[in-house]
Amino acid sequence: MKVIPLAAESLGVRSMATYVEVGRTGILIDPGATLAPSRFGLPPAEEEWEALRRANDRISAYAARSSLVFVSHYHEDHFRSDPASYAGRLVLAKDPRRMIGGRQAQRAEALWKALEGQARVQSADGAQRREMDLELYVSSPLPHGADGTTFGSVVVLTIVDPAERERFIFASDLQGPASPVAAAYLVQQRPTLLYLSGPVSYLEREVGRDAIERAVDHLMRVVDATGCRVIMDHHALRDARFAERFARLWETGRVVTAAAFLGLADAPLESRRNIAWAATRKPPARAGEPRATMTDRTPRKFAKGGFRE
Repeated sequence: MKVIPLAAESLGVRSMATYVEVGRTGILIDPGATLAPSRFGLPPAEEEWEALRRANDRISAYAARSSLVFVSHYHEDHFRSDPASYAGRLVLAKDPRRMIGGRQAQRAEALWKALEGQARVQSADGAQRREMDLELYVSSPLPHGADGTTFGSVVVLTIVDPAERERFIFASDLQGPASPVAAAYLVQQRPTLLYLSGPVSYLEREVGRDAIERAVDHLMRVVDATGCRVIMDHHALRDARFAERFARLWETGRVVTAAAFLGLADAPLESRRNIAWAATRKPPARAGEPRATMTDRTPRKFAKGGFRE
């Protein structure tokens, strides 16, 4: 089994896009990538725009190699609205009518309608499939974070390679997992490799320190119970202090970022945005020296709803 993170916070953008290959089957998972419209009161820096361009190029390239696309939920950093990424493929996507609401329901309806006649779209919730080379299992909806969250639900994908006895679980925005129900499901699935969003410690003032610590405890229990390796990224890498904040996890030797999994240095650009902008500001001119003026930048075109969760 080949697992390739295509875009992630540790690679500079908001995303968990991943490509998995088992035998002759290629699977594209959550093919979305965005940037935060504002962080530290600042817009994206130029290096973030460049990272987003590279991420979208990678996602498009691996879409061409995929026969199946999986969408865990309808936040815009997890799917594309462009039918070209799905055309001619089997698409397993979160059910647009089950445990979903608000903007996610609207986006889901729009995507399913756009894919009519373009792709074979099926509800992912609770689905099971067996192909020649692999087995696929999808969970029932699980909380997008803590139990009772207003952010809706996600579905978790398990990919089994029977020949290699590998079980890859893609758990997108479980945020830790923050929910004990989600943690129990992960243990039950017995992953050899788990990819999930880490705790939302960058929002610790809003959710509380205890909630973050519980999420860390849940992941520690999953690792202890299954012995799996873990890719933890996404929300966790939005915290500028992620290295120290989650030291307890990194020190197990079993938990790494998406970048580290690929053998690359972490580049969490959003959490460093204030530093990037500070570096572009010139010191004030001294007396008698001409003052530099900043010219207006060319306005950028934003994809419809491209930044919101």
